[in-house]
Amino acid sequence: MCMELSLAERDLKVIWHPFTSQKNTPKPIGIVKGEGIYLIDEEDNRYIDAISSWWVTLHGHAHPYIAHKLYEQAKQLEQVIFAGFTHLPAVLLAERLLPLLPGAFSKVFYSDNGSTAAEVAIKMALQYWWNLGEAKRTKVLALKDGYHGDTFGSMSASERSIFTRPFHAKLFDVIFIDINQPLEDCIPNIQLQEVACFIYEPLIQGASGMKMHPAKQLNQLLTFLKKHHIVCIADEVMTGFGRTGSLFASEQCTENPDIICLSKGLTGGTMALGVTACNQKIYEAFVTDERLQTFFHGHSFTANPLACTAALASLDLLLYPDCQSNLQNIHALHKAFLVSLLESECSSKIKNVRQLGTIIAFEIKSSNDSYLNTMSGYITAKALLKGVFIRPLGNTVYLMPPYCITEEELRFVYKVIIEIVSDLD
Repeated sequence: MCMELSLAERDLKVIWHPFTSQKNTPKPIGIVKGEGIYLIDEEDNRYIDAISSWWVTLHGHAHPYIAHKLYEQAKQLEQVIFAGFTHLPAVLLAERLLPLLPGAFSKVFYSDNGSTAAEVAIKMALQYWWNLGEAKRTKVLALKDGYHGDTFGSMSASERSIFTRPFHAKLFDVIFIDINQPLEDCIPNIQLQEVACFIYEPLIQGASGMKMHPAKQLNQLLTFLKKHHIVCIADEVMTGFGRTGSLFASEQCTENPDIICLSKGLTGGTMALGVTACNQKIYEAFVTDERLQTFFHGHSFTANPLACTAALASLDLLLYPDCQSNLQNIHALHKAFLVSLLESECSSKIKNVRQLGTIIAFEIKSSNDSYLNTMSGYITAKALLKGVFIRPLGNTVYLMPPYCITEEELRFVYKVIIEIVSDLD
């Protein structure tokens, strides 16, 4: 008699998962339901999603308000080409987003995800100068250790790393600057009038290991670059929508970006959607009778009505006073936990403890500080056995929970982390 295969076993036969070694691939966990902060597998085990499923799930899983709004929209309009047509969810979302953004933004360009939002921004900045007849403005600046996605433009603007190594010969040249160096040393010996744009993750670089930098240093750099008319692109794909203690990380600087990239929490983690917003200066360069100066970029699912509806519903929840109160509570609880962590017996096993808003991170002391450190898989497996899902970046342990997490649930996550770190050799 044949036993029915589990969801995980069926998966291994047909699916190739991202960021996953394919040799001796471990059996994935078959998730059948999401409920608030919990992921529930096919054996009815419950896991606290302490990293918001790759940083996207702001309000918890299967939120009834977002689900209801999606259901109502799906009955009305699920998809329409966005060239020559428009629809209410896209217009409403742009109208709501623009006044919230840190700076004088005037236009929203929709795409599909964070990588394409960054790709659009880089293309927009390069073509801005091309349209103005400044053909020499072709150089791109980016922060050292940055990560902007996995399409070729966003890979090029990212630090050369294990993520990009097979493609280095095909990536365009980018000048990487170290924000931790004195300002006069940050800018290499280049002709600044040849630089088109500067792309950066404000205050925290997620994929490189939750590396944080002070707003003051970033602001000084932005001030310098703006004096040379360089287009500044804030990649707020991860940092947007409350993660860093302000609605957008760029609010903590006095210098505003010219272009901003959004995704991840934009829809509360419900649907794939990207936004690249620009100020009027950038937009005006594309308002021309010259057809060749059109911005020839788009996607089949640009401004998908369902995704825009999910984003509108997520904004409703995010700006509600209860959510703002929860954000403040998470910040305070994180701060207290890190103090207790440094006072615990774990302190000798960890280093570089840090916090920014709802994000905390620290490294397990190790001779290998890379993403390939096998400690990640070990800690993930141990935490899952205790009912918590975390996914360290190498030896960097971090938390980025959904905003609906309660104090009791968050304290349980802290307890699990301390137990795991305490047991490390």
